Amino acid sequence: MSNRYIGKSIKRVEDKRFITGKGKYTDDMVLPQQTYAHIVRSPYAHALVKKIDISAALAIEGVVAVFTGDDIRNAGINGVPCGWQVNFKDGTTMKEPSHPLLVGTGDTIKHLGDAVAVVIAEDRNIAADAADAVEVDYEVKNAISNPFEAVQAGATPVHPEVAPNNIAFDWTLGNPRDEVDAAIAASHHVTTLDFINQRVIPNAIEPRVAIGHYDTTSEKYTLYTSTQNPHLIRLMMSAFVLGIPEHKVRVVGPDVGGGFGSKIFHYTEEALVVWASKQIERPVKWTSERSEAFMTDAHGRDHVTKAEMGFDKDGNVMALRVKTYANLGAYLSLFAPAVPTYLHGTLLQGLYTTPKINIDLVGVFTHTNAVDAYRGAGRPEATYLLERLMDLGALEMGMDPADLRFRNFIPPFDGVTQPGYQTQVALQYDSGNYEGVLKRGLEMLDYKGFREDQKEALKNGKLLGVGFSTYVEACGIAPSAVVGSLGARAGLYESAQVRVQPTGKVSVYTGSHSHGQGHETTFVQIVADKFGIPMEDVELIHGDSDTVAFGMGTYGSRSLAVGGSAIMKSIDKILEKGAKIAAHKLEANIDDLEFNEGKWTVKGTDKSISFGDVSLTAYVPHVYPEGLEPGLDFSSFYDPANFTYPFGCHIAVVEIDPETGKVKLKRFLAVDDVGNVINPMIVDGQIHGGLAQGIGQALFEGAIYDDNGQLINGSYMDYCMPRADDLPMFEIDRTVTPCPHNPLGVKGAGEAGCIGSTPAVVNAVIDALWSGGHQVKDILMPLTPERVWRAMQ
Repeated sequence: MSNRYIGKSIKRVEDKRFITGKGKYTDDMVLPQQTYAHIVRSPYAHALVKKIDISAALAIEGVVAVFTGDDIRNAGINGVPCGWQVNFKDGTTMKEPSHPLLVGTGDTIKHLGDAVAVVIAEDRNIAADAADAVEVDYEVKNAISNPFEAVQAGATPVHPEVAPNNIAFDWTLGNPRDEVDAAIAASHHVTTLDFINQRVIPNAIEPRVAIGHYDTTSEKYTLYTSTQNPHLIRLMMSAFVLGIPEHKVRVVGPDVGGGFGSKIFHYTEEALVVWASKQIERPVKWTSERSEAFMTDAHGRDHVTKAEMGFDKDGNVMALRVKTYANLGAYLSLFAPAVPTYLHGTLLQGLYTTPKINIDLVGVFTHTNAVDAYRGAGRPEATYLLERLMDLGALEMGMDPADLRFRNFIPPFDGVTQPGYQTQVALQYDSGNYEGVLKRGLEMLDYKGFREDQKEALKNGKLLGVGFSTYVEACGIAPSAVVGSLGARAGLYESAQVRVQPTGKVSVYTGSHSHGQGHETTFVQIVADKFGIPMEDVELIHGDSDTVAFGMGTYGSRSLAVGGSAIMKSIDKILEKGAKIAAHKLEANIDDLEFNEGKWTVKGTDKSISFGDVSLTAYVPHVYPEGLEPGLDFSSFYDPANFTYPFGCHIAVVEIDPETGKVKLKRFLAVDDVGNVINPMIVDGQIHGGLAQGIGQALFEGAIYDDNGQLINGSYMDYCMPRADDLPMFEIDRTVTPCPHNPLGVKGAGEAGCIGSTPAVVNAVIDALWSGGHQVKDILMPLTPERVWRAMQ
């Protein structure tokens, strides 16, 4: 590559339309004869639907139709399936209940906000008023919301026929339990931590929207939806829910206003508006209200865990034993079983040489909204577990937390001259220099100086603390063979088509779909750099299943590592064919050509031909190699050899007011290694956003369900989000350890900030409390002033 664009902080080209109000989101769309849907939702978490009376709603002027769960059932519509299955060696599988589009008469509500009817009207206000007129007779039942309590004897079952004990799966990984028990028993010191990784709500700035349109002439269905994953939505909806031939379904994801994982999944509302459009032969739009988003957008985290880490007398980690109850909610969302297992359990090696690890993870049904991938998806939970144990272990043993990490780090390896590191929990890391990021973080912090400041602050009645978090994550989610063996019901490759026009302009079609990552800049940088042409000569097309052949969407920090690598494969095919055309035009041997800065040149001469001239020749093949097809257009699928493994070090410095318990985040430092970087400014932005979300979980955010399954903080009046003035100026840096197995050497950056930041903040608060003589092991997140103050008493 010429590096004309690669590695440069180029402003995002898509931002011009966003900041000038010219973005096109799903809710901006108004189709001819469009109608509006409002969904009637249960106010209870667990109830029998005895009767639904829609007569008053139908009598309201402007109401077009009202459908109930009975209509869906009578039409033979299936529920939305899960996209991941947990399998066991004895041939059994997880428990998998159906997730109906609407709950019908005689069926049972499973969570607050479960849908029972949809009202369709000429405008959204009429639809909302008519929804209030739908009368539902409920028989309210007991509910369960805590995953640990849900598996105890006598707990109310969510799906009595499918999982009477509320257990979807009981999954184990790692070394044999008896070996780990023995290693724990033989340890010089054991650090034990019982904790809750609380539930959080994604809160994308754009609520979910879906428009279903059935064309009576072509008999084709179109879904416009705010999604991260158009092609997978098409596949699931057509083949498994509505039973429509896939070629008769088009799914379009226009501009998407954030997702953080919550827009990966196929939601019931998407299939519902498509089906309803066929019934009334008019487009149907549903736009989520923010209160609906709190109740029904897939939530994240929600683990109840007991973890034990054994150390020898020198501080070397000897064993890790983990028991976790993961709340899955009432229904299994698309990737829900994968998050606590494959994306969490397999990352519990962390950065350390721990020789014995055993994980017992129980997936639990409760009367709550579904829990699925939320930025980081399993890796933040794994990092929180490990990094809390490391800092707490250091405090309990009187050791320095940084020194304890250096003592236990996996030694540096590049994956080329040294093999990848095989963990005790299935994965093999690609490359890493874990001590390098911590060394750099300590330099930026001036660690020795901080400890002196901490002592001086204590003399003045102030509590200062520092918290460390060193993490590794699995990104570039794939390869298909591996994820298939772990339970994925789809491949996790990516596709790309690169089409060179006769004038040398380039159109790139990618199955990766942006919802804020900057694809229209970063992908274009790669193509322009490789072809030696201006970025203005390249366009990126994504988000439409009729335009892009296929794709697996955007999540798991896979856009560059998988989607970018697919683009690279097509670029290489074009350059290979272009070289044949150039050699013919230059009357040279192809081996004597070199391509640089947009032209092929005969080595050692001034004879050359430009990329544009070769492009034109490909489409006007008058002087052309014999047997070579015209055109310059290639498609590729890329299925990686392994995941990618970014890593890093996050450090938080806090001050606690001893009179109120209020935590002030004074500094936050992040040193991340995401492999090669295409656009540093975009990566910095991704890190900043992730840090805000991770810090938000530590200090502010947390969804609270009561014993009746009611979400008691289901609005911004009660659910606290981090604001700009809650955060310091982030101090960030990077090291670069390229991925050895993809053509770009990239690892992924979208989730890194969210993974290491949460435990760093909590560790800093615990460190501050210990410095003041308060030997507190844990505080329930978020660390509100009241909780911190009570911990000090």
